[in-house]
Amino acid sequence: MFQETEKVTDKIQEVVQEDIWGAIKSFLELGFHYGKGDKEIHITIGLLLVVTISFFVASFLLKTIRKLFTRKMEEVDKLKFISVFKFIKYITYVIVVFASLSFSGFNITPFLAASAALLVGLGLALQELFQDIIGGIFIIIDKSLLVGDIIEVEGKVGRVIDIKLRTTRAITRDDKIIIIPNHKFITDLIYNYTQNHRSTREFVRVGVAYGSNTEMVRELLLQSVAKQSGVLKSPKPFVLFEDFGDSALVFSIHFFISDSFVDPKIKSAIRFTIDSLFRENNVTIPFPQRDVHLFTQAGIKSE
Repeated sequence: MFQETEKVTDKIQEVVQEDIWGAIKSFLELGFHYGKGDKEIHITIGLLLVVTISFFVASFLLKTIRKLFTRKMEEVDKLKFISVFKFIKYITYVIVVFASLSFSGFNITPFLAASAALLVGLGLALQELFQDIIGGIFIIIDKSLLVGDIIEVEGKVGRVIDIKLRTTRAITRDDKIIIIPNHKFITDLIYNYTQNHRSTREFVRVGVAYGSNTEMVRELLLQSVAKQSGVLKSPKPFVLFEDFGDSALVFSIHFFISDSFVDPKIKSAIRFTIDSLFRENNVTIPFPQRDVHLFTQAGIKSE
């Protein structure tokens, strides 16, 4: 009797569960149904719930990834990176919409074909734009370039004043702004004078006449930078005897400065000092000299 009661109870539970699941299924299938057979289109409450949940899940995943990438970035870089993620977010939402349309019975093949052709055209037309954006992302993530760095691009030296997703702006030594597409930082050779440290080693080259006292020249060159404003005391300046040139003995004075941006002014001041010291100590800076030998040949008389 007890066993029969249990069987009846289990059967009732099964019937109740089936009724509940059936009711839920019927509720989720409520909506609009168009067409017949394979071309039937379904827009139901279940589909709308799937779309809504997909949007929430995609938004949550993108937000988590964004926080993961930007957790160590400065506030300015975070704002730049967020704009990239907004673009990715829109693309993700478009994919969710297309997937939902496919589930509902829409034939999305024509849309995909048209989108593929459109994306290929845009990709070719905006190739450099995408390269610039990717370059900007790499610059922000790996810190290969920072505001304040001294760089040389195509022979022009400038101090970086702003880094954006597409372009980087720098001010040159003559107070002109150069706008550099970010893809150049990943495709071209760029000199960064201050990537490792702020101080750089510079030099001034000078030639003296043959027969000059080389030790005196060395001491005078060291004197020329000893009290020069902008030249660091440590590391110490040093002199190199570079070569026996065609017209002169070639020397160079090497020194360290903390601001490469004002490098031309410092070098100019050192050259003025060198010229003054050489005049005071009778050290000659020779002109280029060439020996010209003329050979004459008597004319040959014809018989």
